[in-house]
Amino acid sequence: MLETTFAFKEFNIKQDKCLMKISTDSVLIGAWVNSEKAKSILDIGTGTGVIAMMLAQRSPAKIDAIDICKDACAQARDNFSESKWSKRLKCHHSSLQDFSSKKKYDVIVSNPPYFLQPPTHKETEGAQAKYTHKLSFSDLAEGVIRLLSSKGKFFVILPIHEGSCFTNEAEKRNLFLTNYVWVKTTTRKRIPKRILMQFEFSRKSFSEDEVLVIQSDNNYTEEYKRLTKDYYLRF
Repeated sequence: MLETTFAFKEFNIKQDKCLMKISTDSVLIGAWVNSEKAKSILDIGTGTGVIAMMLAQRSPAKIDAIDICKDACAQARDNFSESKWSKRLKCHHSSLQDFSSKKKYDVIVSNPPYFLQPPTHKETEGAQAKYTHKLSFSDLAEGVIRLLSSKGKFFVILPIHEGSCFTNEAEKRNLFLTNYVWVKTTTRKRIPKRILMQFEFSRKSFSEDEVLVIQSDNNYTEEYKRLTKDYYLRF
């Protein structure tokens, strides 16, 4: 198996053409999303297509994926075509702002760019995958509101500060945080590194103290193994 290919239990992901490789963030959000009953899913900023394929593995939904990067879109299409869910997966080379659909989506998911400051020099290749100058949090919120069904759910993973910034943008537009989980990379860290968030069009009460710890004593925690066991070969 080439180093540029990442093997999961039910599919492989080639990532030689995509600057943004598979990360813990993408696997976390893909495993956490509640998509089992969804009939239509949109993956914003799909990259290699790994999140879309994770959701295809455990749902019957038809899945659209979009990416502003031409090479990433080509990579996702290749990965989709070689999977057993190829007929339900489609990648569109488009920004969120320009993407249109005749349908509303039951689930929208994103592992978006989150560096708030734009590049200070001529844009380098792939910068749009890291910085919000091509997809601001306000644009992300507007796009989700435009494409999400009335009873749909939006799932996103962000660093803690950026998660707060996005929540402010979403709730100003009546898209409300209805669930979240703090993510700590290790028991040695006091402060969570990421936050998994779920948004809906109506306010709901929910638990506010869930914490997912990925590693303890240099070993993966049982909680993390349970979350990702359907995907990782090692679990």
